[in-house]
Amino acid sequence: MNKRIAWGQKSPEAYKAMVGLEAALAKSGLDSSLLELIRLRASQINGCAYCVNMHANDARKAGETEARLQTLSVWAETTFFTEKEKAVLAWVESLTQLSIHHAPQDQYEALLAHYSEADVANITLAIATINAWNRFGVGFAMVPA
Repeated sequence: MNKRIAWGQKSPEAYKAMVGLEAALAKSGLDSSLLELIRLRASQINGCAYCVNMHANDARKAGETEARLQTLSVWAETTFFTEKEKAVLAWVESLTQLSIHHAPQDQYEALLAHYSEADVANITLAIATINAWNRFGVGFAMVPA
């Protein structure tokens, strides 16, 4: 694989802004395990090996089980995830694949049935942020160490 630039060194203000978004999410009150499921599922969809590796490890540290991590890509076909988590995972898939799903109203309403409006805003921020990180990871050919 050809070496590409270390984008954060070339655009430090943008990198700092991305880290600031992560800091806001850390203060959002959302469960760290849920945030890691969001990050891992979006990273799987986007094919970011660096991010999949990082967030699988972070999810384990946050208390996620191997069974849940191994079946995250097929979450809708398992009984390992709660209805609340399934609402979030559906939203992750819709917002990560906007050209296919277009953020359906029924998924939005399912989120609101389980979460406050502030939580929905922060869940959506988590999805937007990991999608941005994934584009840096894939675009600059970052690989797990």
